[in-house]
Parts: sequence; C-alpha cells; structure tokens
Amino acid sequence: MKSKIFLYLFIFVSLICLYLFVSSGKMADANNTSIEKFKTEIVDLKDSLQQSELRVLEMQYFSLENNDDALAYYDHLNLENPAGYIADKLLETNESKGDNPLIPYAGMESDFKINKIKVLNHKWILTDFSDGKYWGELLVKYELKDDLGVDFTLIDHLLYTKSN
Repeated sequence: MKSKIFLYLFIFVSLICLYLFVSSGKMADANNTSIEKFKTEIVDLKDSLQQSELRVLEMQYFSLENNDDALAYYDHLNLENPAGYIADKLLETNESKGDNPLIPYAGMESDFKINKIKVLNHKWILTDFSDGKYWGELLVKYELKDDLGVDFTLIDHLLYTKSN
C-alpha cells in the first residue's frame, strides 16, 4: 500500500511538472511575441518621432530665432530675445480702444485684435487676427530702431469669409 502511494504521488508530481513545463513554454512564446511586437512598435514610434522633428525643423525655417543672418541686424542692441520683444511691441497695438490700428477692417462681432504672431525675419511679421467670429491674416513690415522703438507698416491683408 505504501509503495502505491509513492507511485501515485510520483505520477501526480510528474503530471504537475509536465503541466508546468508545457505552460512555461507557451508563456515564453507569448512573451517573445509581445517583445517582438513592442520592438516593432518602438521602431515605428522612432520613425514617427523623426518625421515629426523634421516637420518642426521645416516649420521653423522661416523664423527669426533660427535665422543667424537676420539676427545679426540686432547684435548691437543686446536684446536677449528679439522676436519676443518685437511680438510684445506688436501686441501693444491691441491695447488701443477699438480695433487694432494695423487691421484695415472694422470688427463685426467685436473689435479686431491680433492673436498670433510669427516673426519671419528682420523685416516681416505674419499675424492672425480675429473678432471672435471672423478672422484674417496680416503681412506686416517692421523696423526695429536703435532706441528700441518699432515701426509697423501693413503690407497686405486678407479676411476669411465665413464658411458655415
């Protein structure tokens, strides 16, 4: 009787070991599959990140911050951030009561004010303006003087038609 118990115990332990061996093999295969999937996902994400970085560099091509030749015009002024300074001066034109004086349209819903500013180089600025419902864009020429005053001149403008 005692030998049969050991036999049954041995068979039971053998079955458990066999089960553990088979399930660990399947688990290893599943883990390997997951690892390969994650590796391909990482490669795809790296490619996507590289494409995004290239797009950002392409968008920054026309900006004062990345144009050393244009920045050289302001070296003697010792400005830490010329583009930020110029953008601040342009936003100060919004402080006047009523429409912004650079915008050649009368506000329809409220006053037209400048929202976004892109300083392209040492001479031009591209801006977006809106009154909350209608919007448009301006191309502005500017001159930064030695006394840090800025003169703005409107070159061209457009007002989008409402598309609803």
